[in-house]
Parts: sequence; structure tokens; C-alpha cells
Amino acid sequence: MTCGRQNQRRAGLALAAAALLLAGCGQSAETKGADGAKGGAKGGAAAGASASAPSSASAKASVAPLGPGEVRVGGEVAKPYSVTLADLRKLPQASVEVKFTSAKGEQRHTYQGVPLHDVLKTAEPRFDAAKKNGQLRGFVSATGGGDYRAVFAWAEIDPGFAKSQVLLAVSEDGVAFDDAAGPRLVVPQDTKGGRYVSELNQLWVGVVDPVVDGAK
Repeated sequence: MTCGRQNQRRAGLALAAAALLLAGCGQSAETKGADGAKGGAKGGAAAGASASAPSSASAKASVAPLGPGEVRVGGEVAKPYSVTLADLRKLPQASVEVKFTSAKGEQRHTYQGVPLHDVLKTAEPRFDAAKKNGQLRGFVSATGGGDYRAVFAWAEIDPGFAKSQVLLAVSEDGVAFDDAAGPRLVVPQDTKGGRYVSELNQLWVGVVDPVVDGAK
């Protein structure tokens, strides 16, 4: 009887130890599962955030394509905008007779259009008013069809400094330009026609300070 009771007691203790061991393993597995779930949640959240966050390229606002004959005015300006030949025809016009040489020989024409200074002034160029004649640090890049480009110093188009007016022409010798072709830049003071930019589609205002001050 004594041996039987001892065997029963030992068996009970063994069962209790096994139960405790199983309980501990189960708790460990549950804890590990919870941690894994947390890790998965964190990973999923991070992946979701990564997937939902736009790339730097797509985050930038895309520039709307230009319509036929449309000119975009931008750069260091407070109010970028675009203008068409139809818009230019509604503005006060100026007329100029010019003579210049080109690949076709000497050219003589009468152009009618809007002073370039007036068009750019509407965009409100951001020149540093704290600097004496801060606008003289400015320049204008004009781009036309076929990626043709010419540059002007601001003083060349500002009537406060220049004797002649650079025009955005809407007609040549009384014949209106086609709306789809856009205006033509006319530079009366030039003896060659290189800066008579045809099919104009972009006017970009800049300042030289970042280039000059950053130059080595």
C-alpha cells in the first residue's frame, strides 16, 4: 500500500510538472505570436506608408502642357502665367520698323506688338529692392520653336534704361501671325536677327546673383 501511494504521488507530481511545462511553452508561444503580430503590424504600416507616400518626382506638381501658340511666363516672378496671341492683341500695341541681317540676307519689316517689358511686368519679377538698381541683376531667357533660345539683360527691355522697345510681335508687315505659331520676339536694336525668336513659347526671368556669388 505504501509503495502504491508513493507511486501515485510521484505520478501526480510528474503530471503537475508536465502541465506547468506545457503552460509555460504555450504562454511563450502566445507571447512570441503577439510580438510577431506587432512586428507584422509595424512592418505592414511601414510598407503601407512607403507605398502611399509619393516619390519626390511624382510629388512635384506637373507643368501643364502649352497649347498651340501659348507662351509661359515664369522664373523668379510672383505671378507666373501664360499668354496667347489672342491675349496680346487685346493689349495696347506699339509699332516698329526694323532692319537686320539674317541667313536670307538683309531684312526690312514693320512689326506690331506688345512691349516685352509690359508682359513681364504683369508677372511681377522678384528683384531685390534692397539693392541699388536691383533689377539690373536680372535677365530674361526667351525660348522658341525647336528649343531655340536667346538671353536678354533686363536693362535691354526696361524703358527706364533702354532706348528701344523689345516687342512680342503679333503681326509682320500688316499680316497677322497664325494663332498656332505664337508671337515673335522683335529686337529693334540688334543688327542681326539671331534674337528675333520665332514661335515663342517661354519667357523665363532670372537673377545672376546665385550664379555669380556661388562661382569659384
